[in-house]
Amino acid sequence: MRLCPAPLRLSRTPALLAMALPLAVALAFSDETLDKVPKSEGYCSRILRAQGTRREGYTEFSLRVEGDPDFYKPGTSYRVTLSAAPPSYFRGFTLIALKENREGDKEEDHAGTFQIIDEEETQFMSNCPVAVTESTPRRRTRIQVFWIAPPAGTGCVILKASIVQKRIIYFQDEGSLTKKLCEQDSTFDGVTDKPILDCCACGTAKYRLTFYGNWSEKTHPKDYPRRANHWSAIIGGSHSKNYVLWEYGGYASEGVKQVAELGSPVKMEEEIRQQSDEVLTVIKAKAQWPAWQPLNVRAAPSAEFSVDRTRHLMSFLTMMGPSPDWNVGLSAEDLCTKECGWVQKVVQDLIPWDAGTDSGVTYESPNKPTIPQEKIRPLTSLDHPQSPFYDPEGGSITQVARVVIERIARKGEQCNIVPDNVDDIVADLAPEEKDEDDTPETCIYSNWSPWSACSSSTCDKGKRMRQRMLKAQLDLSVPCPDTQDFQPCMGPGCSDEDGSTCTMSEWITWSPCSISCGMGMRSRERYVKQFPEDGSVCTLPTEETEKCTVNEECSPSSCLMTEWGEWDECSATCGMGMKKRHRMIKMSPADGSMCKAETSQAEKCMMPECHTIPCLLSPWSEWSDCSVTCGKGMRTRQRMLKSLAELGDCNEDLEQVEKCMLPECPIDCELTEWSQWSECNKSCGKGHMIRTRIIQMEPQFGGAPCPETVQRKKCRIRKCLRNPSIQKLRWREARESRRSEQLKEESEGEQFPGCRMRPWTAWSECTKLCGGGIQERYMTVKKRFKSSQFTSCKDKKEIRACNVHPC
Repeated sequence: MRLCPAPLRLSRTPALLAMALPLAVALAFSDETLDKVPKSEGYCSRILRAQGTRREGYTEFSLRVEGDPDFYKPGTSYRVTLSAAPPSYFRGFTLIALKENREGDKEEDHAGTFQIIDEEETQFMSNCPVAVTESTPRRRTRIQVFWIAPPAGTGCVILKASIVQKRIIYFQDEGSLTKKLCEQDSTFDGVTDKPILDCCACGTAKYRLTFYGNWSEKTHPKDYPRRANHWSAIIGGSHSKNYVLWEYGGYASEGVKQVAELGSPVKMEEEIRQQSDEVLTVIKAKAQWPAWQPLNVRAAPSAEFSVDRTRHLMSFLTMMGPSPDWNVGLSAEDLCTKECGWVQKVVQDLIPWDAGTDSGVTYESPNKPTIPQEKIRPLTSLDHPQSPFYDPEGGSITQVARVVIERIARKGEQCNIVPDNVDDIVADLAPEEKDEDDTPETCIYSNWSPWSACSSSTCDKGKRMRQRMLKAQLDLSVPCPDTQDFQPCMGPGCSDEDGSTCTMSEWITWSPCSISCGMGMRSRERYVKQFPEDGSVCTLPTEETEKCTVNEECSPSSCLMTEWGEWDECSATCGMGMKKRHRMIKMSPADGSMCKAETSQAEKCMMPECHTIPCLLSPWSEWSDCSVTCGKGMRTRQRMLKSLAELGDCNEDLEQVEKCMLPECPIDCELTEWSQWSECNKSCGKGHMIRTRIIQMEPQFGGAPCPETVQRKKCRIRKCLRNPSIQKLRWREARESRRSEQLKEESEGEQFPGCRMRPWTAWSECTKLCGGGIQERYMTVKKRFKSSQFTSCKDKKEIRACNVHPC
């Protein structure tokens, strides 16, 4: 259905043509607004300068990027939402992404690329392919597209939207219709996106993983399951890069599926132990019922594990229960540093992710298997309106847990270039006692009570006891161990060991120095592993501090640098080449002088001999032109095989094909055939006749404009007499003459050869009230003589134009 009458064509409204918006033919803009639009022929500049009235503090429209980030990661896809707060709405919009401080009148001013989600709602603009606009003009309150961030080095980007509502264009340069995103530093990369490098560390390191659940009715009130909320048993391992327990973008194994849907770690542990060569330690920690408890009531679940040079990655997961298949965890967390040492501490906030095996959308949704299985992905606040994490504005999900991984000891000779301290280099792990708890996961206990006093008050052997309470037995077929534990003991003063001995943990690594240049302080901590059996207080210190010096020759002219980055790839694919590495200035000299330290290094690198490489390829050629001159097409690029075929097979692709989009193809105006000429509009004197035709298709995307739809020509019947009485007499005589002729024809019945026809019917009602309609009348056969031929005696029909005045 068209929203405006035919007279509002582009050919009659030059100001609309200057704006070049697709809605120009669908909405009637005020002349006052359009006259203010400057004309420009630059790249996409017509859109950028098509500004209308803008109100201060105008917040009923908003532009949001999913998660409300302040930074973007190069090459990453982000969901962008343009919405109106009810009862407001918009009919059309324009969405662009510009590099900061750029005008947008050049192609290189635009950053990143948009990706259409719903082609019925959105499309690329025909006269500005980097911008997104509506597919059809209609009332709407929200649209969504994807924006793929530009490559590294682009800098800050401004996402900007315009809104078409009623008859005025709102184009906002600041506020709720503008979003600024700056490039994210590489140090903020996600876990599964980081390239995994070979580890150069020596010896081994021991870590403690502690899991702090933050999923509670207070932090996540929507539909929070008050009954049976819990975290399942933690399962994971320290492993090599050749084994992946789980990762975003991958598919869940059977073990991961059982943890995700049932909270059972049995199958997952079996899968991990089958990879014995790739796994150093299986990580296990108990389930947590309920999901959140104060730390003074119950200690957070924890587990210890070790890593070495080949198995330096750590992964784990735990189910959020109840839920369809929602979990939290870490995937391939690298604990090896590029300085050939071991990470001191990792603190990571966790949000839930979907295993892709169940399609439920609420905590307690019934089982609904996802067929086919989907890839593992993080949950978002826009997944489903019934989701407990749903946010119509696309905000970030509040973290549900935090994991702390802290190094507690190192063993063997260490080779890290910059050691944390001398103690860490020479310290070995003490022989560890096996303290494996075989309690089934289906048995939920309270913590053990303190040991009781010894039953013997003399030097005879006695017993001491501790106990715990069975809180829940999830599987009645699996027996739960005793709730009491006994241990032999001797009376006071008879023990070979001093009953007042306090057992301490090893010192945790020194903290960083308090200053970045000169003399400062650092500290380290330890904790009490076992309190004295006689109940006395531990007096050993749990914290130490000492002085530390960073850059002993620190002076106003000192220059503080970052560590060297990784070496770039070798410049040659075979033979001798060069590689570079870089570092940055962390702190410039205080006296304002120039930093003399070098920021880049280069060295030679040797690749395999060239004749041993079976597949050498030329660089990709430039992309070919699009296969079409308008609309959607394809383009290709090629590369050539440079190595000789006899040196080996080369399975690399030599041609790539991708889609390309050019401005929409022009559509010319289409019209019906001309109608018959109407009767003369005068009964005497000079008059005119008209004929009309109807527009079937309006021109689009620069097609040929519509020609005239109404034609007139002069007609003259007879001169009009000046004397009105004589003229009336002539009209009366003419009318009587026509009447007599009509009666004669009816009596004779020979209006057409071989036929006697009935008189003409009255004209039908006009098909339109204005703008040119049609009337019809008919003459039917009354009698056909035997001598007549069928083709010469048939019903007659006449058509004439009516109501030709404009609407």
